[in-house]
Amino acid sequence: MEGVSVRKIKKICVFCGANSGKDVAFVNAAFHLGEVLGKRKIDLVYGGGKLRLMGCVSTAVAQHERQVLGIIPSAFTINNLVGETCGKEIKVATMQERLVMMMELSDAFIALPGGFGTLEELFQMISWAQLNIHNKPIGVLNINGFFNGLLSFVDHAVKQEFITPRARKILISATTADELVDKLQAFRFESDPALSKLKWSPSSSQKEKLDLTLRL
Repeated sequence: MEGVSVRKIKKICVFCGANSGKDVAFVNAAFHLGEVLGKRKIDLVYGGGKLRLMGCVSTAVAQHERQVLGIIPSAFTINNLVGETCGKEIKVATMQERLVMMMELSDAFIALPGGFGTLEELFQMISWAQLNIHNKPIGVLNINGFFNGLLSFVDHAVKQEFITPRARKILISATTADELVDKLQAFRFESDPALSKLKWSPSSSQKEKLDLTLRL
């Protein structure tokens, strides 16, 4: 990336499935992503536990002696539903609190293959970036074309003028972990001039959670 200024990324939040998926390539790619983060001295923030893809990523990062932080709703810890978190664990009350904390504690976001939960987390981060709540890079690791349909749909929404070309740039994609991290580091956020006028203020609560109430 000669000639390109590089964003300093110390912690990446990874969204991914609690299942392994049909293709063994998903498991291999999840473990390899963890290795790439570890070798690049990047710490991991994730949803906690050790199930399937989530376990692969967190285990690989930990094996390279990088910090692993799992943020998990207390409901998931009952009866050891998702297994033991590989690293430090923070319990939260709600899914929304979990996502807000992930946003606050991470420098960038990567989505691996997953289901509705993974897609919700991915698009929530994209939406918050579009609304100028954060300006952190977001990418999908498109393993064996898993996200091809989703990326095509997003491009279709641009053509139908529901997503602006500027907003489309928020979502980055790559087919390898190294390429994706490189793209995240090179990302430059372009805020919408109208939406950049929105003011979002922190809550004054004792927990100092982010208050996503719009201040006009």
